[in-house]
Amino acid sequence: QVQLVESGGGLVQPGGSLRLSCAASGSIFSINAMGWYRQAPGKQRELVAAITRGGTTNYADSVKGRFTISRDNTKNTVSLQMNSLKSEDTAVYYCNAEILTYTRGMPVAHDYWGQGTQVTVSS
Repeated sequence: QVQLVESGGGLVQPGGSLRLSCAASGSIFSINAMGWYRQAPGKQRELVAAITRGGTTNYADSVKGRFTISRDNTKNTVSLQMNSLKSEDTAVYYCNAEILTYTRGMPVAHDYWGQGTQVTVSS
């Protein structure tokens, strides 16, 4: 019913930049927090950045000063601008959103996830 679709991943050299985008669609009543997570092979999924509906942001220490998260509430989208990329940023990046929908006439909140987009930082 609700779908998140990411785009913008790819291969980039160390020091380069990428911009990830995520669009939510479906029977959406409202979206609270949105964010980006990442997971490298053999490692746990970790929060990269999050943003509230009002625009308050939160970043992992490892990306502060390099990444910027933003959202457009009129389009139900969230973006992640990634600058000064490092090899340790290599991972699958997942879009996440806390979304309220009405199921059988009742309000229900769920965390939704995109399918992920690969970011590879390598020389």
